[in-house]
Amino acid sequence: MSPPFGFLLGSEAPSRRAGAIAALAAVALCTLIVYPLKHVAPVVSLSVVYLPAVLVVSITWGAVLGMATAAVSALAFNFFHLPPVGRLTIRESSDWVALAAFLVVAVIASSVAEMTRARARDAEARRVEADLAAEMARIMLRGNSLAEDLPTAAARLANALGLNSAAIETEAVEGDERTVSFPLRDGTKRLGTLLVGADTSEAKLRRIQERVVPALEGLMSAALERDTLLGGVVETAALRRADTVKTTLLRSVSHDLRSPLTAISAAGEAVGSPSLSPHEREDMAAVIGEETRRLSRLVDNLLDLSRLEAGAAQPRRDWTSVEELIRAALRELAAGEQEFSLSIDPDLPLVSVDPVQMERAFVNVLENARRHSGGHPVSVRARAVRSLAAAPVRRGGAEERAGTSGAAGDRVIVRVVDRGPGIPPAQLERVFEPFYRAGSAGARHRGSGLGLAIARGFTEASAGSLHVESLPGQGATFVFEFPLQDAGGERADAEPSDGVAMDGQIAADRGTEPSP
Repeated sequence: MSPPFGFLLGSEAPSRRAGAIAALAAVALCTLIVYPLKHVAPVVSLSVVYLPAVLVVSITWGAVLGMATAAVSALAFNFFHLPPVGRLTIRESSDWVALAAFLVVAVIASSVAEMTRARARDAEARRVEADLAAEMARIMLRGNSLAEDLPTAAARLANALGLNSAAIETEAVEGDERTVSFPLRDGTKRLGTLLVGADTSEAKLRRIQERVVPALEGLMSAALERDTLLGGVVETAALRRADTVKTTLLRSVSHDLRSPLTAISAAGEAVGSPSLSPHEREDMAAVIGEETRRLSRLVDNLLDLSRLEAGAAQPRRDWTSVEELIRAALRELAAGEQEFSLSIDPDLPLVSVDPVQMERAFVNVLENARRHSGGHPVSVRARAVRSLAAAPVRRGGAEERAGTSGAAGDRVIVRVVDRGPGIPPAQLERVFEPFYRAGSAGARHRGSGLGLAIARGFTEASAGSLHVESLPGQGATFVFEFPLQDAGGERADAEPSDGVAMDGQIAADRGTEPSP
């Protein structure tokens, strides 16, 4: 949820010329509005009509132009409405007090608006830095040679920070007239050098030194240690140590991923402002609640991913109802009745899974589907795919199933279907990689890129599987499959007898006709 006037809080203010024109137009409009209002209220109290114009100009173009708007508003109010009308003089002392109070309030509003813009800029910068740290961790720690990954990481850094050029070297390189160098160290050990263009602004250079270089040093240290381990004879112990280094690094990235803290802090301070209306205060409280839940899920995902990559997420499997897992996940998401549409077979057999891990897996997939559904309800369908041997038979007019309830079919399938933009074929497997986010470069979903990787890891830990089916522009279907076992623990291996029926089910999930 965006704060009030959040659509005006861009990272960069529009041109001052446009601001001056907008300010004059707003003052003129407010001046005209006061004329009919003078018949229903004392003119001395109508200076508040100009405050919205001052606020909008301050939020959009900054405090300087906001204060100028306040001054012009005071002059216009004096000239056109305070007696004697048509002169820049004031007859009554009460009018002096009203005009002075208006100027004080307008200046304070301009200052608060400027603080809000500064906080918005800082929050956006921290979000970019968190995304950059996560993306560079994925690039530099994915298993390739560090020398091969550094150009890609440097290009990603330059693009994220708006630099004309950037390079990461593994040697000590001094800056010159065209470049500025930042040494990368691990204690006293020199790891390499970050080079950026000499035309980079002083503010960006300071930001790189204070925020980017420390994270890059940690990544370089871990990547170099990984290359050292993989450079010799690769043994089991060496591989485990490399995975431990990678997991430790991912945990450290969690600090940089906590951009919700900025939003919580800003909204918390705003709640204490006496100038907020009850509706605005409710909006701020909603922002705090939403960002707190987002932060909690982010930290949980980081811990889950660390356990999965360290091989410490051993499942505690038990016979569990899939329907109960889905409903528990919806409760954790605080899902509204219109957000999800459930279609679950009433006689769905139990599955042998870790209920805690699978609830987390369903939460992550359902949250991802809701985020990309474009406001449409997400369809959740669960059914058992039955083999011919377990097909129902009729005896005496009533249906009975052969065998025990545990042998009622081959597997349970759960489909989570959204009606979003879909996933390109080349990205169908990549969406399950940690920190990877599918979609166009212009998409601004706020997911961490961890949820689907964790969902697949927990599903496979319980002997299930998770994959995605999608056509661009037709939404995506995430498919969970859980094998069914009989009382002796033996898995049913028969395949579904009717592939055409399954294709029809997938088409029905998407609201389209099955392929011939």
